[in-house]
Amino acid sequence: MWRRLLLRNLWLAVLLGAAAFGSGAAEQNGASHPRRVALVIGNASYEDQPLANATRDAAATGKMLSRLGFEVMTYSNLDHARMNEAVQEFDKRLAAGGVGLLYFAGHAVQVGKSTLLLPIDAQGSPVAPITQGIDLNSILAGMQSARRDRLNLVVLDTCLNNPYDPANVSMVQPPSRTIVAYATAPGTYAADGARHGTYTAALLRALGQPGRNVEDLLDDVARSVSLATEGQQVPWVATGPAAAADRFQFAPSGGRTSSGGRRMMTPDTVVAYQSRGILPKDSNEQYELTFWESIKDSTYPSDYEAYLKAYPNGRFATLAHARIDRLRAAASAPKAQPPAQVDHARAVTPPAAPVPPAPAPVEKAMAASTPTPSPAPAPAIKTTASAANEIKDCAACPALVSLPGGTFEMGSNSDDPAERPVHRVSIGRPFAIGKYEVTIEQWNACADASGCPHIDMEGDASKSTPARNLSWDDAQVYVKWLTKTTGKTYRLPSEAEWEYAARGGTTTTYWWGNEMRKGYADCKDCGEPWRKDSPVNVGSFRPNPFGLFDMNGSVWEWVGDCWHSSYKSAPTDGRVWDEAGCPMRVIRGGSWPDGAAYMQSSTRFKYSPSVRQSQNGMRVARDMK
Repeated sequence: MWRRLLLRNLWLAVLLGAAAFGSGAAEQNGASHPRRVALVIGNASYEDQPLANATRDAAATGKMLSRLGFEVMTYSNLDHARMNEAVQEFDKRLAAGGVGLLYFAGHAVQVGKSTLLLPIDAQGSPVAPITQGIDLNSILAGMQSARRDRLNLVVLDTCLNNPYDPANVSMVQPPSRTIVAYATAPGTYAADGARHGTYTAALLRALGQPGRNVEDLLDDVARSVSLATEGQQVPWVATGPAAAADRFQFAPSGGRTSSGGRRMMTPDTVVAYQSRGILPKDSNEQYELTFWESIKDSTYPSDYEAYLKAYPNGRFATLAHARIDRLRAAASAPKAQPPAQVDHARAVTPPAAPVPPAPAPVEKAMAASTPTPSPAPAPAIKTTASAANEIKDCAACPALVSLPGGTFEMGSNSDDPAERPVHRVSIGRPFAIGKYEVTIEQWNACADASGCPHIDMEGDASKSTPARNLSWDDAQVYVKWLTKTTGKTYRLPSEAEWEYAARGGTTTTYWWGNEMRKGYADCKDCGEPWRKDSPVNVGSFRPNPFGLFDMNGSVWEWVGDCWHSSYKSAPTDGRVWDEAGCPMRVIRGGSWPDGAAYMQSSTRFKYSPSVRQSQNGMRVARDMK
């Protein structure tokens, strides 16, 4: 079974390959295909910052999807009420079964972990986008109806910037059988073009050409957007578990599309990079003051909650919490009953506005919302191999294990196509690699020395748990700091070095054999110690034959290589496989919320290098000279 990872960048190409075979395929092959329903929305007539192409984008996308066999509901310029109604109608139609696709072009903001799609009336004041925006999480929850052939696709041609606090951007993983494709990376802008958004133009070009496989679509869309924006916009995709969608196509060979798709082969000219982001007229500091002034006399707790969502550490945060507590207390306090003889007591002052109910929790694919206690991690198992050849270049540096060069068979021909073909790699030089993953304590040593950014590692984790929520760019900053601090050449391991180290001289599926065994990896269903909310301390499970801990599970580990969809033409000498303008980097090893299938030594996937994600960490390497 092909492994499909949680919140992993499949790129837009994988998203486009996710829909079931089109009507042309059914005609050609004589096979039935799942029903497909699409909701397409283009919002452009915003009062403050209107958009030029959003409605045109929606119209073109709706027509293209209709040609490809979708039942399409297309709307433009919806206010809050009408947009909610459209989503509810979409959910009702989708409940009958099949693939569901939501496309939205318009303004959106990313505030903390919420992606808010903006109706046309969600402007006019700083609080409006938060209180009137349609939270993507609620849309995804509505699309999760149990149904036949369930596959949920969401395509957002929007910006993902936070106009309140640019640093407060944190994406969450989608529910199961769900893929969300963003036009750009979290915290960044989506470019507009002369006739269409740059992202939508690439999407339409790819959809309009029959017979495109996943790799072709990936190359076409990703490279087109990157080229048109000179690398300033990189499409980004989040994937939920069990979204095995790469076996499908929109327009198989022999499928029929109109010439309208083919006429769009010439890339759109980019007009503005910030055209789909809400841009405050004032500085961030002044915008916060404007926000507070607009709500400071409100009697609705939801207004202060909106402020705290935008500015969790804002200058008025303490006051906002106090106002919320006071209003909630007033709403829940028992009302005094006046004496019966006082007739005018019927004219009682109305109570404070009731507190709106908390939103229903959205399904979390990889972690429960409430942590459950777990036993303390077992001490690291000491072996001869784990104590040998250990190197430590400074007190705050990660411990390293020196490995000789060697030859091994890399990859797997029995699972994910990205792991094929198996090929012989010869690593000619010795190198050192982290005995453990980089810990929170080690990362914070760099941050305290002003060499690395301070990053929220999420949860109440101990200093000996692996550092996580790290981007590939963060990892590069850390190894540069180690290099400067020690005078040694630190770096990320190459993908070949990583798999060589993970296998530990073995040729089996896992380093311990061909079957999963409890107590060998920090993963779901892999045995104690394990906990739902975060990885356990490094070194809590058995080391592999090279004396390396947690190569399987715990957190995904960045390597130096650019992502390629297979090992065809991969280097055979163990070096980093890189290229200019690389849009995706490789991650290896699985993580603690993943199941046993992700613990295989050959497991590999990709992620946007600039995005922080709570399951991604790192292990260092350095040259031995």
